[in-house]
Amino acid sequence: MMKIETFINEEKKKLNIKGYTEPLLDVLRRHGYIGAKEGCRQGQCGACVVLINGLAVNSCIYPAGRTSGKKITTIEGLGKPNNLDKIQQAYLETGAVQCGYCTPGMVLSTKSLLDKNPMPKDEEIKLALDGNLCRCTGYVKIIDAVKLAAKKLQGKK
Repeated sequence: MMKIETFINEEKKKLNIKGYTEPLLDVLRRHGYIGAKEGCRQGQCGACVVLINGLAVNSCIYPAGRTSGKKITTIEGLGKPNNLDKIQQAYLETGAVQCGYCTPGMVLSTKSLLDKNPMPKDEEIKLALDGNLCRCTGYVKIIDAVKLAAKKLQGKK
């Protein structure tokens, strides 16, 4: 075991990891952050997305050892059940959530996009969500959710 210090949802944490290359997803789940889901284990479905220093990464293939000193944001750090983040609200209001398995990754990928590009065009949204798969819905409502979230964050809705 090795120890690393990092920040998870703005709290300084000391994490035990099995080695530099242990997947971040496993470390997060072992430490109680279960919002990131295990999907493909190949970095292709986006169910495991978290933010590292604001960038969306697939935690199933991201080495935990690389997170030392970095800021990790999980879905648990975005909003609370009784006080949802504006992005989470937008996903609910547009009906973009069905089974919910992909939702944490979609929401965090949306946050990463909107932090860099507050009013993205449809093609920019599609590109930002390209690594996130949803088997329940078409992507129209998800794109609508991103556009509504952008408006909410700009104070327009």
